[in-house]
Amino acid sequence: MAVSKDTVTVVIPTFNEEEAIGMVLDELFEAGYKNVLVVDGYSVDGTAKIAETRGVPVVQQNGNGKTGAIRTAVDFVETPYMLVMDGDYTYCAKDIERFLNHGGRYVQVVGARNRAYMNWIHRVGNWMITRAVNVLLGAGLSDVCSGMYLLRTDVAKKLELQSRGFRTEVEVVAQTVMHGDVTEVPVDYRPRVGKRKLSTWRHGLEILWSVFSMARSYNPIFLFSLLAALATVPAFLAVGWALYSWLFLGRWEFNWLLFGSILFLFGGLGWSVATVSILLKRMERRIIRSLRKE
Repeated sequence: MAVSKDTVTVVIPTFNEEEAIGMVLDELFEAGYKNVLVVDGYSVDGTAKIAETRGVPVVQQNGNGKTGAIRTAVDFVETPYMLVMDGDYTYCAKDIERFLNHGGRYVQVVGARNRAYMNWIHRVGNWMITRAVNVLLGAGLSDVCSGMYLLRTDVAKKLELQSRGFRTEVEVVAQTVMHGDVTEVPVDYRPRVGKRKLSTWRHGLEILWSVFSMARSYNPIFLFSLLAALATVPAFLAVGWALYSWLFLGRWEFNWLLFGSILFLFGGLGWSVATVSILLKRMERRIIRSLRKE
């Protein structure tokens, strides 16, 4: 079921985006989107003034970073849906239509960016972060770091966002997958206008570490059972050394064989629990999906 433009508020978190915010708003108006909200993080340039001169309401956020902006936005959004997009002109207003086509069936629709203007480091980093989220949290997406996504407002109000910096998108996905189905649509991605705020290595490692922290909070059984399952790696090495010593060196390394066997049992138990955890998660999502259809 498609979502109409009138039922969506476009939320634009900003911080010192005076070079781009005017073009972003003009594109939105040309595409027919009238419900627009700028949540400003106390910019020291003309970002807020430019938005206000175009008749767009501007609210000053509480809290830090984009997380604070999203938490502030949900207090002001009155439409059933909200679409978050960066204010640096990297995303195209024309692509919002793709989100609306699927918004009625999903709690979140993520914009999967084309990677034409990403350097190889960002591509590899994005792939690693996305794979970690898919494995540890069961998201099933191809771009969890995208700064453009559609949310059901009632679900957005239930999110307990605590992260800072550029980890917000990952935390949103980590929580929305617990509320129902999440999907994605392809979107264009342009070079940003204005000064870049992302530090490739520092922020990339912070986001990757936050994925494990979120898995500990939102999917702990699977995370810890998976860590336990990794014991099978040293188990293979220990048993392999014991067999090698017996076959080729004529020594019977009973201690290594016993140690490896114990690790095998521990790791096997971890794999079993991890498998059961996955099956239970799938069952939980099927139940949530069924309840939403009723």
